[in-house]
Amino acid sequence: MVKRDHGSGPLSVRSDAPIKKARAASVVTWVYVAGFGLPAVPVAVYLVKKGRLPSFLGLFEMYGGPWSAALEPNTFAIVLVGFFVLTAATAWAAWKVWKGLKTGAVILLALLAVQSVFWVGFALPFTWPAGIAAAVLLALGWKDLKPARQAQ
Repeated sequence: MVKRDHGSGPLSVRSDAPIKKARAASVVTWVYVAGFGLPAVPVAVYLVKKGRLPSFLGLFEMYGGPWSAALEPNTFAIVLVGFFVLTAATAWAAWKVWKGLKTGAVILLALLAVQSVFWVGFALPFTWPAGIAAAVLLALGWKDLKPARQAQ
C-alpha cells in the first residue's frame, strides 16, 4: 500500500506483512469464538427453558462433556455464560493482536490457557487445534508485535 505522510514528505511504501502471522492468530481466534463462544448463550437459554442441552444436528449434545452430567442445569447455564464472557475477552485480546500489540498476545495466551479447562469440561475437541494454532502463530509473529507504549 502506498501512503503519503501527513506533511508534504515523499511517498513511502508501508507494509503490514511482518505481522501477518500474528493477525492470522487473531483470525483463528475469532473463528473459534464465533463457533464455540457465541453459541454458549443460546445453549444456556435452551438449557434453562428445556432442562436439557440441545443436540448438534442430532449427533451429540452441545457442550455435553463431563460438566453437563455433574452440574444442575441452572448451574451449568451459568458456567456456559461465563465461558461466553471469557471468549468475548479473548476476541478483544485478538483485536489487540490485530493492531500489533504484544499485550494483546500475552492476554490472549493467558485466556486460551484458562479456556482449555472449559474445553475439557465441555468436551470440545475441535477447540484444541484452534488454540494450538493461535499459540504457534503468535510465537511465530511475536518479534513483530510492539509493546503498547510504542503503538501508534
